[in-house]
Amino acid sequence: MESSAVLKSKCSEFTLAAVSELSSPPVSSSSTPVIARFSADRGVAELQFFQDSNVIHGFDVNLGTSQLFKLGPVQSLCISESSDSNKEKLYSRGVTIQFRNEEESRDFHSAFEQWQNEDVTQGTDLPNGTTSAVGSKFDNKIEPSSAKMYFHYYGQLLHQQNMLQDYVRTGTYYAAVIENRIDFTGRVVVDVGAGSGILSLFAAQAGAKHVYAVEASEMAEYARKLIAGNPTLGQRITVIKGKVEEVELPEKADILISEPMGTLLVNERMLESYIIARERFLVPHGKMFPSIGRIHMAPFSDEYLFVEIANKALFWQQPNYYGVDLTPLYGSAFQGYFSQPVVDAFDPRLLVSPPMSHVIDFNEVKEEDLYEIDIPLKFVASVGARVHGLACWFDVLFNGSSVQRWLTTAPGAPTTHWYQIRCVLSQPIYVMAGQEITGRLHMVAHNAQSYTIYLTLSAKMWGPGAEQGVVLQTSSCKLDLKEPYYRMSQPQPYTMAQDQQPHQLLQVQDIPVHTVDLEEAELLQQQQQPLENSGAQLQ
Repeated sequence: MESSAVLKSKCSEFTLAAVSELSSPPVSSSSTPVIARFSADRGVAELQFFQDSNVIHGFDVNLGTSQLFKLGPVQSLCISESSDSNKEKLYSRGVTIQFRNEEESRDFHSAFEQWQNEDVTQGTDLPNGTTSAVGSKFDNKIEPSSAKMYFHYYGQLLHQQNMLQDYVRTGTYYAAVIENRIDFTGRVVVDVGAGSGILSLFAAQAGAKHVYAVEASEMAEYARKLIAGNPTLGQRITVIKGKVEEVELPEKADILISEPMGTLLVNERMLESYIIARERFLVPHGKMFPSIGRIHMAPFSDEYLFVEIANKALFWQQPNYYGVDLTPLYGSAFQGYFSQPVVDAFDPRLLVSPPMSHVIDFNEVKEEDLYEIDIPLKFVASVGARVHGLACWFDVLFNGSSVQRWLTTAPGAPTTHWYQIRCVLSQPIYVMAGQEITGRLHMVAHNAQSYTIYLTLSAKMWGPGAEQGVVLQTSSCKLDLKEPYYRMSQPQPYTMAQDQQPHQLLQVQDIPVHTVDLEEAELLQQQQQPLENSGAQLQ
């Protein structure tokens, strides 16, 4: 928690052009200025409005239960929940805020978020393992119904078993921990989203001094039972039921360990909780297992998959379904099926070009950076084909002091429970070998713990005149990562195309990674720097 001195350093007062309740005349600053003032005098961060040094009654905003929305460059809307004690229910109240210029609007939004975050982190004097009653950052950004379903899902043993039986996943974590005992021996570890507690037990096996296993779902009770059944290890493990955004720990951690990856690395938005845990609990230059994630992308060609998805909508082409013409909904159904990312394992020979990657460094990335991820795409086709979309997978790095290990979900590698994911275009594009494919993958987080995906792929002119950069074809799609099509079939054998020579086949071990951020060697070098400062060595 920040000290009062730090609090005072935050911008706490703003002069406004006007302020008004929704659907009410504005209190104008034409004669006497209206002042917006942030404070935490009563133990809760709040926003009040003043005119002539007098508080404007009825406009008080509790930052713990409020959200701020930008209506325009100089206008915002603050929505807050208030309690009606007579009716014993919550209702929403809106305050419209008019700023004098765009710069003051940006500064106000930044201050609002800072003070709101401070409200979230109140309560460092709480006993170990307890949680604050103040709404957390998780509650502020995640829809309650989504959170309820999420924690219910991970609170069931059958789903934990599904993850434990992913031996690529579990075995890689075990090897990464045990092979790097030097990082764990005598250290304090926090297991973020501990689930069954298996990673906490691995850390204890590696000699951890103490492990705090933080788990928000009912799985925390099963974790306690499992850990109690392994008393030699369990005496050094404390299970804390609660969200990492809310719980308090008695000491800082030397190491964070977690399995925060979802489909396409970022689905379920647990990476944000992992980053919040880093900010709240990890000592400076502490280690994170994993420490780096990479999203890999490449265009693909799969006629079977395209036809399979397109055929799903044929049901809606019936002009006489029990006397009803269904065809008016055919177009919507067709687009609906193509709005679902496909989760399955596919043959890497379906890739039309070598992949590129986008790097997320968990040691450095800010939580807010994960709200919106924008990735420019650029490929060169290895073969002539009809491009049906973009294939994606991820890997993560465990950068131990003794051994560095990658956990990969790449096509052609041993299959994991994450499989791979493909974004399928409803309008494929045609390319020739050597032709450049450009585009953009834009992912925007939403409050259902997932992302809306906007994909655009374009084929540039190939051959004479290509330097002019003329775009011949463009295709776009919008997908909801929350609602995938779980195809999950094993890769089928595909016949080699006539124009595809054996040396053109993409073997997963030989795929060159063209990263838009950092090369792998540079990543390891950057990871090594803080270790060198502390006297540890990368072998």
